[in-house]
Amino acid sequence: MKEECASLDAQKIIIRISPNAQNMIAEGTKVLLIDSQDKRVIVTASRKIIEVGALGVIDGSKICDSSFGEKLGIGGREFLIVRPSVRDILRIIERRAQIIVPKDSFLIPMYLDLGAGSKVLEAGVGSGALTIVLLKAVAPSGKVVSYDLREDHAVIAKKNVMLTDNNSIWKLRIGDICTADLEDDFDAAVLDMPNPWDALVNVAGALTIGGQICCYVPNTNQLHQTVAKMESLGLSDIHAFETLQREMIVHEGGVRPSFDMLGHTGYMVFSRKVRLVRPE
Repeated sequence: MKEECASLDAQKIIIRISPNAQNMIAEGTKVLLIDSQDKRVIVTASRKIIEVGALGVIDGSKICDSSFGEKLGIGGREFLIVRPSVRDILRIIERRAQIIVPKDSFLIPMYLDLGAGSKVLEAGVGSGALTIVLLKAVAPSGKVVSYDLREDHAVIAKKNVMLTDNNSIWKLRIGDICTADLEDDFDAAVLDMPNPWDALVNVAGALTIGGQICCYVPNTNQLHQTVAKMESLGLSDIHAFETLQREMIVHEGGVRPSFDMLGHTGYMVFSRKVRLVRPE
């Protein structure tokens, strides 16, 4: 018997897992389905029955038994299965309030020097589009705390943020950021509100030394008043700009710029806290 056991121990037992099994979509994963007409929908993978808007209900196990890049037949239509990007999510979110479009919102995390672990304060959550971008920038160990005055905006923002895998690091509060009792030690703040100058004293006080602020305003009068307030508070590295985006059309006959351009949408004003804020 001992000899038989020794013989078994000496054998190498190899378990082979098929590549498809290794790449199957895990339950709880966000999945983007795209049909031949470029209609898009995001679902959460589950082995239960999933309700999917206009598609009705689908057997979730079909998604979990698939891999990204494969095609899946649902209700007589064929869908490509892909992992949703931030840009994909922003294309399909419900919009109750005007959003900061990607040509602007994607720049904000870079200018604020955000990364994994950063703690960000946001005012004016609206439909949650910028919130989704900020969460992507600070995930998985960061934190975004958002303030908004309106409950109806908060309802839509919650629905949209739940489309992401980063919703667990988000806190939403209903209140006025100008007077709210804020936490300390934020690394950055973004103010998308009509009167950011009224919030700057309270917000700058909640930042760490070296923390940065972005204010997003649509017109030059707001821009001027925001910069003046930043200067009066002793904030440094103040700079403002807008972005203009024009698509390039590439086809067999040549390349040309599009006749349409995504022009002015808003001005971004950035500044840095280098010392304790001095109230006026």
